[in-house]
Amino acid sequence: MPEPHTRPARGRVGVLLPRDIPARDVVPYARRAEELGFEQIWVVEDLGWRGGIAQAATVLAATTRTTVGIGILPAGARNVCFTAMELATLAQLHPGRLIAGIGHGMPDWMRQAGNRPASPLTLIKEYTTALRLLLRGEPGPAGGRYVRCEGVVLTETPHPEAVPPVVLGVRGPRSQQAAGEVADGLLLAEPAAPAYITASRRHLDGGAASAAGDREIVTYDAAAVDDDEETALTRVRPGLEPIGEPDWAAHIEPLPFAAELRAHRAACPDGRAFARTMPADWVRELSIAGTPDQARAAIAARHAAGATSVVLAPVGPDPLASLGCLARALPHRR
Repeated sequence: MPEPHTRPARGRVGVLLPRDIPARDVVPYARRAEELGFEQIWVVEDLGWRGGIAQAATVLAATTRTTVGIGILPAGARNVCFTAMELATLAQLHPGRLIAGIGHGMPDWMRQAGNRPASPLTLIKEYTTALRLLLRGEPGPAGGRYVRCEGVVLTETPHPEAVPPVVLGVRGPRSQQAAGEVADGLLLAEPAAPAYITASRRHLDGGAASAAGDREIVTYDAAAVDDDEETALTRVRPGLEPIGEPDWAAHIEPLPFAAELRAHRAACPDGRAFARTMPADWVRELSIAGTPDQARAAIAARHAAGATSVVLAPVGPDPLASLGCLARALPHRR
């Protein structure tokens, strides 16, 4: 029986299910990840690709021990009552093996879908508050600006020890502070360098000195592992192509080379050239890449900065083949 989520375990390592993996490979990938010793598998929900709940249900059914995280469900995309029903069902069927990530969603995608609210921060606070109450079998709160589910009660709810944590996949300081107020922790998209984790923890705590010891802090990072460091660094570079764009500013700002990185992006014609010509030291900081020992050190640095789970996002044309390489960085593989 998996341990309940009353207090997050420390030092976990997971792997991301790539959004573009062929459908025929989803179940083999999940089973192979569990066999190799990854403690978590995270699925993504990006507009136009695959649904997060459907993927999570499939991966949970295909595995027996691994925790499955959904990162993320955009708050504006689903009625909170029906989201709670779906998550509660998964948590009943697979107790102790689910983490639910909620976020704003990428602004352009939410506008395209007609679900971009005037105040994303208000929506996510109302949504997360209501979702956690409903998952615990408590009545929905009084109606807010966006979320209205007053008095709704789920008949079917997970055991109290199997209620899934709800983490917010958000970037900005105000949203991360809101996570400290209404959620069980944070999901930090890639790149999640140690300096960004430290800054995010401060926001989560609202600037206070108290530690976030009872909260989940899950991090994503582009990852590649090879016996030859240069081969791994070359392989991981395409995973860093977007990070010079404005939406990633919060990830970059805490880094000592932030100004240089912004200048480098401004001098490059596109993200591909930006990532291809990035100094190797930056690549090492912004990814989990290198030899197995180097990758383990990068994972340990993220755990030391406060991550409860470090999730590796494989980069390359063959995710199934990448899994075996990435598993060489697992601590128990030393």
